[in-house]
Amino acid sequence: MSNLRTLVFFATPPHACSYLPDREATTMFVDPRARIDKRLYSQLTALGFRRSGSHYYRPHCERCHACIPVRLQVQQFRPDRGLRRVFKRNQDLTCELVPTRFSEEYYALYARYIEQRHSDGDMYPPSREQFISFLVDGATDSWFLEMRLNGTLVGLAAIDVLDDGLSAIYTTFEPELEERSLGTYAILWQVEEARRRDLPHVYLGYWIKQCRKMNYKTRFHPLEALRDGQWRVMEPN
Repeated sequence: MSNLRTLVFFATPPHACSYLPDREATTMFVDPRARIDKRLYSQLTALGFRRSGSHYYRPHCERCHACIPVRLQVQQFRPDRGLRRVFKRNQDLTCELVPTRFSEEYYALYARYIEQRHSDGDMYPPSREQFISFLVDGATDSWFLEMRLNGTLVGLAAIDVLDDGLSAIYTTFEPELEERSLGTYAILWQVEEARRRDLPHVYLGYWIKQCRKMNYKTRFHPLEALRDGQWRVMEPN
């Protein structure tokens, strides 16, 4: 089994940034041949890495440091009035954690979400192979949170369980139910699940100040940011 000392890392050539126009990005990733167990995955996440399928990566741009890893402190979190409204609005949902797998039901929801909300992104057009490589492959204590309304799947959140928290990988939901704020609700659910498991953090991936689509992450406090190798509490906007 690999460990932090034996891991080999690679860097991609510069490529167009997915989040900021007119910028180039470079990504560092772990050698795909490495055997990553839950302990090592947890260590990598604490160092700012993320998982996409079987790949573990983090931004490694020479002149740009806009991508900031963030995580939520679970025990100190207190939802504001707006977040409490989101939670109350979705109390009619049935939520269940199930093992990560492919199903046509999951894919149909994912495809609608990508086609209607992210047709301008690099995940368009969706495909079954993409769904599997992104959300099913490389599972390590990985789960799907099913969100159902009267038995119908309306939301699906991919979640990894780490030694020190939950990692929110991705959330997809029914585009016609945008008013429910199901992406935000999925985070609130994960906070409660982390509390139940006595885990201190929910990792929310990267935050980019200039990226409007990531603004929702700053609604959660206290939010910690990884800067210069140290996790520090961010000041509320």
